[in-house]
Amino acid sequence: MAVRITVHYLCCIFLLFLLISAPFVASAPQTSGSVEVVVHLSVNIRHLSRNSLRAIFGMRLRAWQDGSPIRVFVLPDDAPLHNLFAKEKLNIFPYQLRSAWDRLIFSGTGQAPFLVSSEEEMRVRVATTPGAIGYLKRVNIDDSIQILHVHVE
Repeated sequence: MAVRITVHYLCCIFLLFLLISAPFVASAPQTSGSVEVVVHLSVNIRHLSRNSLRAIFGMRLRAWQDGSPIRVFVLPDDAPLHNLFAKEKLNIFPYQLRSAWDRLIFSGTGQAPFLVSSEEEMRVRVATTPGAIGYLKRVNIDDSIQILHVHVE
C-alpha cells in the first residue's frame, strides 16, 4: 500500500513539474528555425509595425511608401512555416488569412497573394521580384534579400 501511494505521489509531482515548465519551453526563443519577414533589396523600409504587416499580408495595403507595388508571396496553407509565420509575426491564425483572401477574391475587390511551393522558391521569387515580401526561416536567408524587422505597436 505504501509503495502504491509513493508511486502515485511521484507521478503527481512529475505531472505538476511538466505543467509548470511547459510555458517556458513553449516560449523559448528559436534561433535557426525562427521565421523572419524578408523583402526585395529595392524595398527601402527596414522596420514595420505588426498592423502594417497584417495589412500587407491581408492584401489591403498594396503599395510601399514610395508608391511601388507590393508583391506578396506565401507558402501553402498547410506548410508548417506558414502556420508559424501567421501565429508568430501576424499574431493571427492561418485560417483568418485564408478567409480574408477568399473574401477579396469572391467579392471581386482584390486578389490573393502569389503562392510558392517551397522555401527555396520563396527566396528566389522575393530576391528577383522588385517590391516583393515573404517569409523564411532565418537559416535560409542570404545576401540576395533583406530582413524586415516587425515591431508591436
